Amino acid sequence: MGFSLFCLPMQALLLRLSRRAPVRFAQFYWQGLAVILGLKIRRLGAPVAAARPALFIANHSTWLDIVALGAVLPGAFIAKSEIDGWPLVGLMARLGRTEFVSRGRATLHEEQKRLSARMAAGDDFILFPEGTTSDGNRVLPFHASFLTLAFGEAQPTVQPVAVVYDELDGLPVRRGDRTMISWHGDMPLAPHALALLKRHSLRATLWLGAPIAPGTVPDRKALGRVLEARIGGAAASLRQSRLPDDPCGAPEFS
Repeated sequence: MGFSLFCLPMQALLLRLSRRAPVRFAQFYWQGLAVILGLKIRRLGAPVAAARPALFIANHSTWLDIVALGAVLPGAFIAKSEIDGWPLVGLMARLGRTEFVSRGRATLHEEQKRLSARMAAGDDFILFPEGTTSDGNRVLPFHASFLTLAFGEAQPTVQPVAVVYDELDGLPVRRGDRTMISWHGDMPLAPHALALLKRHSLRATLWLGAPIAPGTVPDRKALGRVLEARIGGAAASLRQSRLPDDPCGAPEFS
């Protein structure tokens, strides 16, 4: 909490002065938070480097995904508006330049315009198309409606990302461990966070797959099927302690 409060005024100042500096500072914030939480991060592949904006699509099982992805990817999160009011988590999200959306029909058009404008100005985004968190042992079906931004005016490059927690206190994560690490269903946040903080360390492995160029997939449903298959397959390999195929660029371990 103290680290977040320390970073808040600095990020607020940078948001007024520069466009790229807040992106770098947000990554510094997530990296610092990962160290405080005892979260180690292993990266396989590299974030896409392209002239156009990037839309990173990832699976989602716990609030820790925000820390792991934010530390590696130069993008802002898209999250449901309720999170903005959550203690600490809302503050963390704002420091990470999160765009809050309600996904209601009445506000959908304006929210898409706002997101498209940010992408046109150079912002990258991170999106969870499952719409909720899983138990960590599977990837849930993707909602095609969440992928509208991939076909907007900004025409972003889409990159699939798989997140799997594969080491707990230095030992391989077992199936039962994943349901404890994951924050899903009606689990209260505070007890879940406190239980994880009692552990010595946790490792997240992030697989960054080959990007999908705009115009190569015909529509949202087709894109959803491609992404679900690639992310689900990569996550399944990581859960079985196997390296997935086709990471973007040479694998990098950190």
